[in-house]
Amino acid sequence: MKFTRLEIPDIILIEPEIKKDVRGAFAENYRKDIFAKQGIKEDFIQDNFSISRPGVLRGLHFQAPPRAQSKLVRVTHGKAWDVAVDIRKKSKTYGRFVAEILSGENQKMIYIPPGFAHGFLVLAGETQFLYKVSDYYSLPHDGGVLWNDPDLGIPWPKLAREYLLSEKDRQLPRLKDL
Repeated sequence: MKFTRLEIPDIILIEPEIKKDVRGAFAENYRKDIFAKQGIKEDFIQDNFSISRPGVLRGLHFQAPPRAQSKLVRVTHGKAWDVAVDIRKKSKTYGRFVAEILSGENQKMIYIPPGFAHGFLVLAGETQFLYKVSDYYSLPHDGGVLWNDPDLGIPWPKLAREYLLSEKDRQLPRLKDL
């Protein structure tokens, strides 16, 4: 596996080694020992799965302390633009974001530590997300940041259709109002 720290060094892009032959392909997606050597030492306790159609925008979501979650996200099928925003007020990178294309084809994963809001825009096909989290979902700690907060300046990709958002995501606060 290849581990690359992104512009915000706490966010890590992971590229599994995919072995292909006439039968198909095989890759290790997660090995606790290898991840720990890269500084990812969370005990992932839950796997989540979502399916979204093209144009769906989910996010920007997080869980607040003391139930903050780290995430290991990947697209198993389809294609999405994945975004993580630093919402740690004392961080040097507070309010900055990183974004990567995740797809069933490239099999890249992103590690997102606690203190980041996460979201994605489905770019093509029925897109399936699989992600590990380090804490269980907790409604009282569920939070989010408005996807198009002008202070963040996230350049969401333009599509031929309007984005599809939940009513909840349309009403999330701006980062400065958290």
